[in-house]
Amino acid sequence: MNSNKIYPLIAKEGWPFLLAGLLLAILSSYYQLSVSWIFWAIFIFMLQFFRDPKRNVNNGKNIITSSADGRVIEIKKTLDPYQKRQSIKVSVFMNVFNVHSNKIPISGEIIGKFYFPGEFINASLSKASLENERCAIIIKTKDNKIITCVQIAGLIARRILCYRETKDIVNIGERYGFIRFGSRVDLYLPLNASVKVILGQKVKNTETVIATL
Repeated sequence: MNSNKIYPLIAKEGWPFLLAGLLLAILSSYYQLSVSWIFWAIFIFMLQFFRDPKRNVNNGKNIITSSADGRVIEIKKTLDPYQKRQSIKVSVFMNVFNVHSNKIPISGEIIGKFYFPGEFINASLSKASLENERCAIIIKTKDNKIITCVQIAGLIARRILCYRETKDIVNIGERYGFIRFGSRVDLYLPLNASVKVILGQKVKNTETVIATL
């Protein structure tokens, strides 16, 4: 187990929201104390939402780790719409109380990136995988195994952030994106992958092994 790359405890994506929330809370305390608790509650909520704790990277051989914190809501064989082949799909749903920083699930090279604008239906629904706003990256390992990792916006989420591009070399556990305010991440795995999680299981990015190859 190696230490993950160090970055701020509070995700940089949340700094503008936190500064604005703190300013409103302070001003409300000064001008209208009786309602200031509402703004302080909003500020505290955003503080926990944008937390991004340091995680230990699981460097086991031939493993795929979770890209997100949350709960496993779907495990099934289905068509990978980005590679156009049958795969095992494992979906993790993030509610507003989960960490929303996304991590690379396996080391390799990004050989494809696809962004699709879409709807903002409840991310826990299966149809969100194909109807919601989403950004997919396809990762090819050194031994030519390929997986697809898809960030999907949710009912409240209105911004998917993905900082990696095609031809980038990535390492397991690297921070590569963020989704604001509720969402899900789908992993499409090779059919011979051995899934190590079960429906309803709570997982953590970089630490929980989703499957082995």
